[in-house]
Amino acid sequence: MDAILVRQCGCGACQQAKDSAVVAEHRRINLLLGRLDEQQRRWFVAHESQRIGFGGDVRMSQVTGLNVDTIARGRAELSQNLEGRPTDRVRLPGAGRPAVEKKIRR
Repeated sequence: MDAILVRQCGCGACQQAKDSAVVAEHRRINLLLGRLDEQQRRWFVAHESQRIGFGGDVRMSQVTGLNVDTIARGRAELSQNLEGRPTDRVRLPGAGRPAVEKKIRR
């Protein structure tokens, strides 16, 4: 069985291993994020950021490695009750990489 790779947290507490409870919590967050798709990661981290309050986006960015703009986008989507987000797919229709056939010009 392959070993599960978990992102190393970049916050000061984890770098210095000061508080084992904080280190364990950040490890669990990153373990969970490794199993979620991109929109679920964005929403979960946005939820945690809102729970923290002021400075939550920067703090969660350090913990997870997600960009603060991505976390803000997740907060915006959550505030709209995920209105317009697909339930059966990860990306909106038309999003993602274009098909190879469209790139080839003859």
